[in-house]
Amino acid sequence: MQVKDMTIEELKLLIQETVAETIQSLMVDPDEGKQIKPEVKQQLLDSLQRTQSGERGISAKEVAKNLGLTW
Repeated sequence: MQVKDMTIEELKLLIQETVAETIQSLMVDPDEGKQIKPEVKQQLLDSLQRTQSGERGISAKEVAKNLGLTW
């Protein structure tokens, strides 16, 4: 069937299905089921602990400067 042969309702349904499929394909987590390396997990836990204890990290402005970016 060609688009020119569709009713307005059939075309709407086709568009809705296409949008739903596209959204669903974008919502797939490529990292699902993968394991975090123990050293990465520890770094994340250490960072969280430092943040919770009030330690501040590197500012966005400093990161930009280190990368040669204008902030």
